[in-house]
Amino acid sequence: MSLDKSWRDFLNESVDEKNIFTYIQGLQEIISNLKPKTMTEKRRLQLAKTHLREVKRFARRMNNDIDMLQEKLTILEESKGDQ
Repeated sequence: MSLDKSWRDFLNESVDEKNIFTYIQGLQEIISNLKPKTMTEKRRLQLAKTHLREVKRFARRMNNDIDMLQEKLTILEESKGDQ
């Protein structure tokens, strides 16, 4: 499987199905399919994998915060409607 084909397949996915985790998974697959030829490339790929893990962690936190804020907003709207 070529990197170019993988990238085209990723870009051609339906826009409705995409979210941050879809992009992260696509990038993880692309990085995992790369074969470094030098130690420098190997270190760069390792750094990219580390950064991607951090991005995934932050995305999960943001998603949890958004869910919590949406719940609070719903509660506030309900309490405002009762008044």
